[in-house]
Amino acid sequence: MDALGQTIPYTGVTVYQIIVFAAAIIAGYILVKIMVYVLGKTLHRLRVPGIVEGLIIGIAKAVGYIVVILSALPLIGVNTGVAGLGLSAILGLILGFGLQDTWANMAAGVWLAVIRPFDKGDYVEVAGYSGVVEGIGVMSTVLRTWDNVVITIPNKNIWGAPIVNYTRLPIRRITLNVGVAYGTDLDRAVAVALSILKNHPKTLDEPEPQVVVTELGDSSINLQLRVWVKKEDYGLVKAEIIKKIYEEFTRADIEIPYPQLDVHIRDMPR
Repeated sequence: MDALGQTIPYTGVTVYQIIVFAAAIIAGYILVKIMVYVLGKTLHRLRVPGIVEGLIIGIAKAVGYIVVILSALPLIGVNTGVAGLGLSAILGLILGFGLQDTWANMAAGVWLAVIRPFDKGDYVEVAGYSGVVEGIGVMSTVLRTWDNVVITIPNKNIWGAPIVNYTRLPIRRITLNVGVAYGTDLDRAVAVALSILKNHPKTLDEPEPQVVVTELGDSSINLQLRVWVKKEDYGLVKAEIIKKIYEEFTRADIEIPYPQLDVHIRDMPR
């Protein structure tokens, strides 16, 4: 007991106070974790969107830890009123040196969570990057690319940029451009392509698949294939249709030409 009452040199704090302070911090940390867990369950039960849930939990966690620290400081003799005043002064100084970006990111995060241009799990393109939304934090939004690269983007950069959401709606249209050689029987080429679109097991009958002639190009007559699929089938079906187009056009002797350039050489007078 005497050892616990000894004062640590140059601090004025006893060993007992340090132990109690550490215990309070640990207990507070556990309490915050429990409260965050309960809050998360409550938000989930209320069917709050995942992206909003993540932002609320992040803010609650940060506030909880600050409260725990300020509550424990008196145990080692720190005047929290003075500490709070000092913290306010430091905060004001930091704000004067560029914390505006921090507040801009926080405000943008709140607006993104409220307006919800995308949800967790959506595939989006924003600020020059594309990927699946992992979540919105207090300061930044996290995307994950198809090759499993994590991209962290400041919220203010997202709020001020166009957002392309590829998976917000339940269906998407696959659009493929295919060129056929001049001299091709276009009705036959259109019929073959349309048959491929209609017979694929994962393409939709409504809206109806289409194959239209779009352009008389330099080296080919260009067809555009349009077919709708469920958003989760987009990538796979597109790859399968491209493969099938090549196979069926080859089988039907429908030429997909290479780009060509006719060069005419004439004699120049000497």
